[in-house]
Amino acid sequence: MSLFPIFLKLDGRRCLVVGAGKVGEPKIESLLAAHAEVIVVAPQATPSVEAWADAGVVTWHRRSFEHSDLDGAALVIAATSSEEVNETIFAEAQRRGILCNSVDDPQHCDFFYPAVVRRGDFQIAISTAGHSPALAQRLRTELERQFGPEYADWVSELGRVRQKLFALDIDPEERRQKLNELASQEAFHAAQLSERIYERTEA
Repeated sequence: MSLFPIFLKLDGRRCLVVGAGKVGEPKIESLLAAHAEVIVVAPQATPSVEAWADAGVVTWHRRSFEHSDLDGAALVIAATSSEEVNETIFAEAQRRGILCNSVDDPQHCDFFYPAVVRRGDFQIAISTAGHSPALAQRLRTELERQFGPEYADWVSELGRVRQKLFALDIDPEERRQKLNELASQEAFHAAQLSERIYERTEA
C-alpha cells in the first residue's frame, strides 16, 4: 500500500465522528487539538465527550447515524461498535467523496491515524499503513524520549527567526545557509545551554 503523508489543516472545518465511546473519544480529542468543528453522532458518550458537549466544545447529536450527518463534512470517523454501521458510513462517504476512517478496519479507511510525537508545532507522525499500530506506538515512545518538550519552544523560535530573515533583503543562498545552521544539532544544544545558564542566573 502506497500512502501519501500530509499534515492537514482542519481549523474551523466540519469533521464528523460517529460513535463517542472509548474508541471515538481519542479521535474526537485529536480533532479538537486541530481546532476542527467537531460534530458527534452517538446515542451515548463517555463522560469526557459529554463534558465537551456541555461546554459547547463539540456538537453532540444523541441518536444513531443518518446519511444527512455527512452534509458539509470535510472528513468522517466511523467509530461505532457495529461493523455494519461503520461500513454504511464508509460507503456513503465514498459516494460523496469525503475522506473516511473506519477505526480498526483498514479495508474501510481512506486514511490512517498515525502515532504522533507532539512538541508544539513540531510533530513526528509514524504510520505502518494499519499493519502494526503496536510498532508505531513503540517507535513513538522511543522518539518522545529523543525529542523532549524543549523542542516546542525551539521550533517556535526558529519560525520567528525565519520570518525575520525572509523580511531582509539578502541573497537567497545566504538565507538558506543561515536557516540550515540555525536548525543544526549544534545550534539546538547551544540554545539549550544558554537557556540553562539563564535559568541559573535568574534563580
